[in-house]
Amino acid sequence: MNDLAHLHPDFRHVMNLSDQERMAFINQPRWIGYTAANQILEALNELVEQPKKPRMLNLLLVGEPNNGKTTIVRHFHEQYYKATEDEHPEGFKPIILAESPPTADEKGLYVSILERFLTPYRISDPTVKLRYQVIHLCRVCKVKMLIIDEFHSLLAGSAIKQRELMNAIKLLCNELMIPIVAVGTTEAVRVLHTDPQHASRFDVKTLPAWKLDNEFAKLVLSVERVLPLKRSSSLRTAECIQLLHAISGGNLGNLQRLLSTCAIAAIKNGSEQVSRDLIAQHMWLRPTNGLRETMR
Repeated sequence: MNDLAHLHPDFRHVMNLSDQERMAFINQPRWIGYTAANQILEALNELVEQPKKPRMLNLLLVGEPNNGKTTIVRHFHEQYYKATEDEHPEGFKPIILAESPPTADEKGLYVSILERFLTPYRISDPTVKLRYQVIHLCRVCKVKMLIIDEFHSLLAGSAIKQRELMNAIKLLCNELMIPIVAVGTTEAVRVLHTDPQHASRFDVKTLPAWKLDNEFAKLVLSVERVLPLKRSSSLRTAECIQLLHAISGGNLGNLQRLLSTCAIAAIKNGSEQVSRDLIAQHMWLRPTNGLRETMR
């Protein structure tokens, strides 16, 4: 395996697979840790372990689309379950990771949460009944944190509906005395400002786009270490780093898609490495105001 020193030891076994299996492996989601993500994980751990009190501290995590916010909270959710699964009986759900309804709708929020409990409910029931079904299940299952993803979706509702839903979130927080973590784009901050009381309950953390610096270079090399290619790529050069940043816009999801696409192309063409020229051939992946630009 000396000729596979460019691969992380945990992934060298993938080289024994067929080309099709290696390409499928490249497209699988996987966790890659970095400083900003680890700082957010630390903040989430502190939140979930804070003692119960009438006014719990909450968190709003914001960042541009496809920059890793959901990946971080899902990783936290999975790791916390693994760390506590031997300490609690079956049915224990320390963290509920739900998705915001598509519009500011209180009943829609309760339905989204109830779905995570895999429990029967009647969508035709009055909102108040669904609310207290959620509260009851959270108590029975000893929920310690509620995470609401796609929080910016609430902007689709009227100001009145937004205030109603934020009041419902405040009620859940008060009744259960658990922290609530909202996750969304930077526009999600506007939801908090429907009422100064809501804004005062949430700390705001931003997951910024990547700058062209040493941290970005380390990220690129971390991604390269999990790409199952037979030859070492030349991604550590300043020219490749600059090109990758220019195409991805410093967006983590864009970078991972770009490198995955290039790695699959390298398997198909037999080069088995991601070169500067191969990256340049995929300039069409560069996002431009939400659209994809075809480079001729």
